[in-house]
Amino acid sequence: MVKTLQIQGLAFSITALVVSALSMGIGRLDEQTELIVLGVLILLLGVPHGALDTIFAHRLYGIRTPLGWAGFVALYLLLAAGVVAFWVMAPAGFLLGFLLISAAHFSGDPAEGTPLPVRILQGGCVMILPALLHEGEMGRLFALLAGQEAAGTVMPLIRLLAWIWLPSVLLAVILRARRDQFGTLETGSIALLSVAAPPLVSFTLFFCGMHSARHILRTIDYSGQASTRLLAAAALLPMTGVLIASAAAWHFLAGTPLDARVVQIVFVGLAALTVPHMALVERVRISGWLKGADTKRDTQH
Repeated sequence: MVKTLQIQGLAFSITALVVSALSMGIGRLDEQTELIVLGVLILLLGVPHGALDTIFAHRLYGIRTPLGWAGFVALYLLLAAGVVAFWVMAPAGFLLGFLLISAAHFSGDPAEGTPLPVRILQGGCVMILPALLHEGEMGRLFALLAGQEAAGTVMPLIRLLAWIWLPSVLLAVILRARRDQFGTLETGSIALLSVAAPPLVSFTLFFCGMHSARHILRTIDYSGQASTRLLAAAALLPMTGVLIASAAAWHFLAGTPLDARVVQIVFVGLAALTVPHMALVERVRISGWLKGADTKRDTQH
């Protein structure tokens, strides 16, 4: 499993370095086309890893009966609905909370044995470092997501953190270069991608190519090397629900400008799914980080 994750991390790192270099020298699609293309990629390549939460529910809580699954789905949807309500009632709090929980969740991506400070730094890169060279675009995306006032409240904090984050990441890379070459390459490539590429491009590549891909590999291992067919079946109903909910949200937000509609559906949807997703997954991840290898299942998440 360790070698599989190293290969996946190496493939992501090479791609991130190439995209970083290209981002500095080539033109871009028009904004709305870019938003739609990247939004669809996030939905189709990034979201499916969360659809595998049924495997965690089955293994962690022994859910097997129709009544048990109905209760699980109801609780999952209740948590998701609470996040959407929070977005409506407190946009600035939602935006800050989304950034914090995303960074915390992404800090679970590095390999077992990675020090907690390095995890935190790597997890926050894609949410913070774009403010260095793409502050205006980042602020605009935040405004589309949560309103101009919320963006104006959060961006100064992100800007300040970015100037602290970058030298901290560079120091972490230098200090760990000899001890963990694969991990150092991953951290460095994520940091470079986050600085060089446009914010939505860096997030999409990171979310799909690192976070989602790594979670799927770990879930396969956690499930006991379940067949691809079984994993696809486990994800089918959740993904169908996500697609139906996305279509309903698209219709409900029909009066919203296209770019704002895409950003809100993608990122409010991600936030709504991340909270119940973390409630399941983090129990396994934290068990592996803090307690060591009690079981193979714990150590790989």
